[in-house]
Amino acid sequence: MSDNSITSRLYPTRIDIPAEARVQIVVLLNQTLAATSDLKTQAKQAHWNVKGTDFYQLHLLFDELAGELEEFIDLVAERITALGGYAFGTVRAAASNSILPEYPLDILDGKDHVTALSDRFAIYAKHIREAIAKTDDLDDLDTADLYTEVSRTIDKRLWFLEAHLQVAEIKEENGKTSTTKTQKTPAAVK
Repeated sequence: MSDNSITSRLYPTRIDIPAEARVQIVVLLNQTLAATSDLKTQAKQAHWNVKGTDFYQLHLLFDELAGELEEFIDLVAERITALGGYAFGTVRAAASNSILPEYPLDILDGKDHVTALSDRFAIYAKHIREAIAKTDDLDDLDTADLYTEVSRTIDKRLWFLEAHLQVAEIKEENGKTSTTKTQKTPAAVK
């Protein structure tokens, strides 16, 4: 965060988590807030600009991803303030503090958007899992639980994205890799 005096400032609260731990948790949550806001806008970028044969399904998927991330933004920001911290929720704060790489603004093809979002969801998922461990180490099981809730959804969404990119490969006995395709089963004869 840009100003250490602000990021370490805590408001009075009766929460029984020590102030030293709350400062660390609030800093971590603000990093998450920035990344979540950034990832949401990247999903919207893909939603608005996707083209190709899978346009409609990807357009809907990307919008659904953004909607879920919007809910996480609110959860994270409210947890920050519940701990007596100050939530940095502006677009500028997200842009300057996100752990995610910039989204490529020159892509249109659905597969390219799926790849870009998959890469970013994987980075975000790793951050969330690390945050689970860190908040657990700081004895804040409620924040660890919040991160666990987010992690389950993000892992599922990463699976949904990657399913568009994965091809089942079977290593043949001679060492060659071949792609297997699902065979159509003939319709039942009446």
